[in-house]
Amino acid sequence: MAKIKVTLVRSTIGAIPKHKKTVEALGLRKINSSNIHEDNNAIRGMVDQVRHLVKVDEVNE
Repeated sequence: MAKIKVTLVRSTIGAIPKHKKTVEALGLRKINSSNIHEDNNAIRGMVDQVRHLVKVDEVNE
């Protein structure tokens, strides 16, 4: 199954609480922190919700 690397590129200061919790659920804490997830509909939906705060790259493993 494909994997994606999600990186936090903008601060969550000033973001609405729902977006802060979504970023935390993706395993991102500080700016430039990254996490690798399976590419499925649930993760894509979370990433789409906070697309203005994160960067997504496809990982070939």
